[in-house]
Amino acid sequence: MDLIKLKAQLRETSGKGAARRLRQNKAIPGIVYGHGSEPVMLSLDAIEFDKIIRENGSTGLFFNLKIEGDKGKSKTVMLKQMQMDTFSLNYLHIDLHEIDMDTIVTVSIPVETVGQSKGVEEGGVLQMIRRELDVVCKPADTPDSIQIDISDLGIGDSVHVEEIDLGENVEIPFDVDFTVIAIGAPTEEEEIEEDEDLLEEGETEGEADADAAEGADAGEGETTDK
Repeated sequence: MDLIKLKAQLRETSGKGAARRLRQNKAIPGIVYGHGSEPVMLSLDAIEFDKIIRENGSTGLFFNLKIEGDKGKSKTVMLKQMQMDTFSLNYLHIDLHEIDMDTIVTVSIPVETVGQSKGVEEGGVLQMIRRELDVVCKPADTPDSIQIDISDLGIGDSVHVEEIDLGENVEIPFDVDFTVIAIGAPTEEEEIEEDEDLLEEGETEGEADADAAEGADAGEGETTDK
């Protein structure tokens, strides 16, 4: 796990009006809390933060946070919550949680597939039932992603959470052995489309045969007239 560098400034004011003014100035209101310390209100650069999210995603992120105006103090924090406007997709508020590197944390990690499923090659459909999974571990042991090899999965096969082994230092908590990935049979819609394609091909061939027959009839008619 790599710590991402993140800069922030102390924020003295709170409330909707103050938060709105920050956003108008390309800044995001935020807060860092936890690890036995008082919450600290922050202001983060919206452009810098957006670049980080675009490059690293929004799950399982840990930062080396340097707070300007707080004697240059640095904190190790994780992204706890990110609020966004539903329509504009602008960042509304960022929650950061200060952590101890020796403390067990729960983090959401993206699921990725590796390889090409033989079931998909046979016409099956890859179904990502869970795109993220929670893991419990120390920050330093946090994986960047959960990679699942699907090469041997045929149509009707699946991978359940109990089958995923991330090593002795990382645990995936679960009460029910739920499905994470499955290879489904071709959908009825796809089958209908294939039937329609075959039907159209048949109609095209039939039209071509009909045109050829009409041409032959016309030719015969011309010969008779002569």
